[in-house]
Amino acid sequence: MKTKLFSLVGLITVLLAVQGSLAAEQDDFKRPKYSPVLRQNEDWSALAGQDKSQTGNFFDPIKYIPLSEDGNYWMSFGGQVRFRFEGWRNFNFNKAFDDTFLLTRIRLHTDIHTGEYLRFFAEIKSAFSTDRDLPGGRRSFDVDELDLQQGFADVMLPLGESGKLTFRAGRQFLLFGKQRLVSPLDWLNTMRTWDGFQGIYSLDNWKISGFGTQFVPIKKFDLNKADSGQPFAGIHVTRVTERDGIGLDGYWLYRERKALDEKRHTVGGRIFGGIGHTGIDYDFEAAYQFGDSGDNNVGAFMIGSQFGYRFTETAIKPRLYFGFDYGSGDKNPNDNKVRTFDQIYPLAHAFLGYIDIVGRQNIIDPNLGITFVPLNKLTCEVDGHFFWRAEEEDALYNAAGIEARKGGPGTSLEVGQEVDFLLKYAHNLHTLILVGYSHFFPGEFIKQTGPSDPVDFVYASLQYTF
Repeated sequence: MKTKLFSLVGLITVLLAVQGSLAAEQDDFKRPKYSPVLRQNEDWSALAGQDKSQTGNFFDPIKYIPLSEDGNYWMSFGGQVRFRFEGWRNFNFNKAFDDTFLLTRIRLHTDIHTGEYLRFFAEIKSAFSTDRDLPGGRRSFDVDELDLQQGFADVMLPLGESGKLTFRAGRQFLLFGKQRLVSPLDWLNTMRTWDGFQGIYSLDNWKISGFGTQFVPIKKFDLNKADSGQPFAGIHVTRVTERDGIGLDGYWLYRERKALDEKRHTVGGRIFGGIGHTGIDYDFEAAYQFGDSGDNNVGAFMIGSQFGYRFTETAIKPRLYFGFDYGSGDKNPNDNKVRTFDQIYPLAHAFLGYIDIVGRQNIIDPNLGITFVPLNKLTCEVDGHFFWRAEEEDALYNAAGIEARKGGPGTSLEVGQEVDFLLKYAHNLHTLILVGYSHFFPGEFIKQTGPSDPVDFVYASLQYTF
């Protein structure tokens, strides 16, 4: 029955993809862009007054539905369906762990605007997995049968000629900066969400967000509830401008984990942008943590960076880049100082290898790569990572922040190397196809501390957004 359901949903998705493609080809209406992750950022009021049977897209009639004659009251519907096939060989470096399985995620939302100052947004989600015969089985990362992903109200107040203050209350995604520390983690089948409040002030190229929330853990077969033992709060300031090519982020984040008797403050900043018309781009971020972990004081830091150059004069537009990522480790676990960085709620997957063996804790990762466009709508990416632990006394932590291998005196710092290949095909404004392959070459530390077979990971994903 489950296999038939997957097949039926898959067939519907493919048919919708074809329909969307045919409609998009005759579309000459300049429409808002889809936001694949933060669907609440879409504004379909541009369709007001349009004959939606002539704007060229199959879904336009449900993207803007007027609820009043003056257009001040309106609503929108949308959703996303994603299938991802995963194949693993030697998962967790163990030749006993080989498996293939299918992950499916369905998101549906409604966006209701009741005048200029009030808006309601709600999104539900179902996440499923076929049998997964790897450690952990079908994890909370994979399965959340039916739940409220987001549900909040916005009160929006204009301030001056170009400023706006938004007060948001309810269940919501948090995404800041490059997502090195705070991300809804779209890669996960179940994603992340928080319950609480957020104030957002926008003025020209500046945006200031202040929030107080509680993390919402996944309960695979029950309704998810906020965990009062995991409060998360902070302030994030960002400035982006096209004029001088300089973007800035600054932030203070507070995370408490009562079960660990730990309170951490993270202060950091980021500078990013491009240098004129040279083809050079840059991104540099650093953060420092302080606080208490039990009876110990916290003192930890991280660095994330990437510098690239794009050859714009060539047909395939290659971009070469070099990055350096670092998360501090604890060089002496017996003193009263905790130096292992807490990566908080990261999108580690995008920066430290797609196999997710490595997180931003006790790690050194110089990396390099290239992206190019061999065909229209097709982007190719190749990444290489070289991993070392920062401190031999500390462990290796994976992308979930979980201790994967214990460290100790005399163990090597060399974790290994990873190479990632990714093909990304944007068929049309609705349909995105990903195909990837990753391989991890175990280093001396892995060989010293347990099973050390090379890991292979292959995946293919079809995502349809409407």
